[in-house]
Amino acid sequence: MENSKTYKERIKRHTPKTNLKKTLPTAFLTGGALCALGELMAGAVRKMGVERADAYLTVTVTVIFIASLLTALGMFDKLAKYAGAGLSVPVSGFANSVTSSALDTRREGLVLGLGAGVFTVAGPVILYAVLSGTLFGIIYYILKMLGVA
Repeated sequence: MENSKTYKERIKRHTPKTNLKKTLPTAFLTGGALCALGELMAGAVRKMGVERADAYLTVTVTVIFIASLLTALGMFDKLAKYAGAGLSVPVSGFANSVTSSALDTRREGLVLGLGAGVFTVAGPVILYAVLSGTLFGIIYYILKMLGVA
């Protein structure tokens, strides 16, 4: 049986080395390009007479859809391998995670496969979003009652 120190050393030996001089600028430029594209899309939607908040919501939904579609087509991982965190960290990375987990379990059917697979990743996010929102709502309510907020 392998001890913890030996195991960590073996993991370190087999983990690919990251070239930060190459990956950091690429991630920065890719993330910046994605954000600039989002701003251009929001501007185009605003020119159609859509309110600012709704325009950004439209862009967010579009990015989620595109990321999910690219994941389903097997292209997201190839792009993310090049783009790194510039593509994976924003909402597109979350869409990729949710779509990937759903696709991994799709053979088990629509409900227990696809449906449950989506919540493998999204479930904890939703749970902690609701819990933290409730906690901050209670704190805000108490502060408002005390006249602080």
